[in-house]
Amino acid sequence: MGSHRIAVIPGDGIGPEVVAEGVKVLEAVAGPAGIKYDFTYYDLGGERYLRTGETLPDSVLAELRQFDAIYLGAIGHPDVAPGILEKSILLRARFELDQYINLRPVVLYPGVETPLKDKGPQDIDFVVVRENTEGMYGGAGGFHKHGTPDEVAVQTSINTRKGVDRCLKFAFELAQKRQKVKKLTLVAKTNVLTYASNLWFRAFEAMAPRYPEITTDYAHVDATCMWFVKNPEWFDVVVTDNLFGDIITDLGAIIQGGLGVAAGGNINPEGVSMFEPIGGSAPKYTGLQVVNPIAAIAAAQLLLEQLGEAGAAAAVEDAIKKTVSRDMKSMAAGHMGLSTGQVGDRVARYAAESVSSR
Repeated sequence: MGSHRIAVIPGDGIGPEVVAEGVKVLEAVAGPAGIKYDFTYYDLGGERYLRTGETLPDSVLAELRQFDAIYLGAIGHPDVAPGILEKSILLRARFELDQYINLRPVVLYPGVETPLKDKGPQDIDFVVVRENTEGMYGGAGGFHKHGTPDEVAVQTSINTRKGVDRCLKFAFELAQKRQKVKKLTLVAKTNVLTYASNLWFRAFEAMAPRYPEITTDYAHVDATCMWFVKNPEWFDVVVTDNLFGDIITDLGAIIQGGLGVAAGGNINPEGVSMFEPIGGSAPKYTGLQVVNPIAAIAAAQLLLEQLGEAGAAAAVEDAIKKTVSRDMKSMAAGHMGLSTGQVGDRVARYAAESVSSR
């Protein structure tokens, strides 16, 4: 129990709407759980960029380092070219704050439809640990003879032993904590990427003996895509590099019911972490109160877990499960049977009741 300073970045499009529901749920569990928050709001995103030309000022980045956590809505504006906001705000924050773990739970809530035939909540319950600051997204590369018929583009994947080891360590320790089969699967492409994937595999093999209670497994990334669909119950914790993690977590999102329920965390275990719904800013739905806030509320649950508020986090997860199974007709925008705010109200009420009974 304690007091936590939280930076809130509502962002663009539907970001402010879903963040408002996440904050509502955080506040609902605060009193019963003995938690206090100090929220500070930042107007980072497309509107600020169009107004001032600023994305993530150095002064704001310095302030963000001082918080206990960052809660993000969505970044992306139809009047700003793709990549400007994402690289200058999201990727810069991840790299500068050394948020070297991207944590993506893939959990099918009861009552939520999955496109997988004959699979249920007991089959889809795993976590992807994605390295978040290296790999193909490190920015190394360039053009030669740009814009000519002889143009050459080079993009280099940077993988350091330090970066790989700290990601693997986080994944092994997570597999220890989870109340499942204690299995860790490394996803790479050792048969083709004989340098980068080889480093990951050697580091994985070297670390495994330190965790004898963890069963280790390896899968090529293409086979993993197949098995996520065919046998998702095989997985407990999955660890992989930046690019492969980006791809397989979108597949994970769709098998758990879509972007409306998928949340993630950008984690620095020794510093400040940032939590967000996986879906984008969806500008066409802005202000209509029709988008699903469950992903943003699940991001708030991850935030509570990272802050050490396990009881409150468990209460929020319990409330999410009750809301999606009892009260919502669909996870799709405009088809929920409730407004964005009404979904938040239900989760907040259930969460407050749950934490009070613990």
